[in-house]
Amino acid sequence: MSTASAQAPSLTSATPAPAPVPAGQLPPLQGSARLWGTIALSLATFMNVLDSSIANVSLPAIAGDLGVSANQGTWVITSFGVANAIALPLTGWLSQRFGQVRLFVTSVLLFVLASWLCGLAPNMTSLIAFRALQGFVAGPMIPLSQGLLLSSYPPALAGLAMALWAMTTLVAPVLGPLLGGWITDNIYWSWIFYINIPIGLLSAFMVWTIYHKRESVIHKLPIDGVGLGLLVLWVGALQIMLDKGKELDWFHSPEVVGLGVVALVGFAFFLAWELTEEHPVVDLRLFKRRNFWAGTVAISVGYGLFFGNVVLLPLWLQQYMGYPSIDAGMLLAPVGLFAIILSPLVGKNVSKVDPRLLASFAFVVFALVLLMRSHFSTQADFGTIMLPTLVQGVAMAFFFIPLSVIVLSGISPDKIPAASGLSSFVRIVAGSFGTSIATTVWQDRAAMHHAQLVESVNQGNFAATQVLSGLGSAGLTAEQALAQVNRLVDQQAYMLGANDVFYASAGIFLLLIPVVWLSRPKMGGAGSADAAAGAH
Repeated sequence: MSTASAQAPSLTSATPAPAPVPAGQLPPLQGSARLWGTIALSLATFMNVLDSSIANVSLPAIAGDLGVSANQGTWVITSFGVANAIALPLTGWLSQRFGQVRLFVTSVLLFVLASWLCGLAPNMTSLIAFRALQGFVAGPMIPLSQGLLLSSYPPALAGLAMALWAMTTLVAPVLGPLLGGWITDNIYWSWIFYINIPIGLLSAFMVWTIYHKRESVIHKLPIDGVGLGLLVLWVGALQIMLDKGKELDWFHSPEVVGLGVVALVGFAFFLAWELTEEHPVVDLRLFKRRNFWAGTVAISVGYGLFFGNVVLLPLWLQQYMGYPSIDAGMLLAPVGLFAIILSPLVGKNVSKVDPRLLASFAFVVFALVLLMRSHFSTQADFGTIMLPTLVQGVAMAFFFIPLSVIVLSGISPDKIPAASGLSSFVRIVAGSFGTSIATTVWQDRAAMHHAQLVESVNQGNFAATQVLSGLGSAGLTAEQALAQVNRLVDQQAYMLGANDVFYASAGIFLLLIPVVWLSRPKMGGAGSADAAAGAH
């Protein structure tokens, strides 16, 4: 690891610093350099996205091995998410201060170091600290990889380039839980972090070799310390509130109320400060652009709906349908199939077809998928549950790339890291909201359905008395029979609750279509060259 950490200084000192060129004036890479550059950037992106989901299924093993409760173990996820959310909107400022290539390579090497430390962590406190470091240094990697990749391709091929890049971000979330479960079961949980070391070192070496002569212009901007402090305060409070809200019964908990107040007041002060600061740490003025705010709203709300339902489905399958975790993971895996097949096709044609049409098609398909799920029953077999997941891959291919074009349409290349980081930040926060809202609404609707169903369990109901009589004949006491019936009612109630969430989400996806049409993206090569943000 010491060798890896020392690579960045030696590279910079061994190679004379080339004169930086404005990003918009860089010629595209040619031949094998472009191919290897795409692979190198995609490797880092894959590693980053994989790490955001790979630890989820390993939490019980990590918590047990380090001697803490399962609830304390969730901080392994929370710490990464909070730090990552804070770092994302800082990408634009950091890249102007230090240069895009230098910042990207440094982020990758620090990510490798943090991964190594996570694997070595002797207790939960140190693991949480190292995961926070890992999340923070991971923040700039995805926006910068998009900006660097766009500079490698001519404008006419930018859509195809982003499609090839996006495929890694579609595969990684699916592979994460499956790979994490296999490593935990067959090796040891530390290896979910150690596998980043060779990938990260290879990516950093390749990126520096190919891109170090293509460094962006560096501006010695002053540090907006007040803005940075306010950003850490309100984002940290908001993320912790969203992650812990369900566990603490939301606003019935003084802790959640306190976090909510801190987040709200901190956000208000942050807005006021950043909009009046000459050199803001986050360029909120980007929201003055119609394409940026309309695209960001559409991709963020859509991602929140998608992510909330992606979390809800395996929870329902494992807790109330009796599916083992590996089978629940296999039911989600086919989502990447059509996405991988269709993404290059969408990317190749995104400059020829109005991206608003493509995004609208994605929302219609998402709505169709969720309508199919809203008719699930407790008798649904493996094939019935898998079919909507397959179809969802079509929606994903048409969702990320066209909306990426809309978000960055008309933005100059030097502003792409800032715009990409800011839109990615909004999208990730929306994903946290989507998860919290989906699971909370599911619980509330299930409680309502449970109350309605148990009203039918009385002596005047023939079916109920027959079931209770049959259970009594099988040797169960009256209390045991009622407990068994209650479990059946629970299963039905949570199925109906999940159906309600699926149905409501389908309606919201359709309502997002008019939002997309508020944008006015540029068509042709210039428009496709902006396809950079939020594709994971």
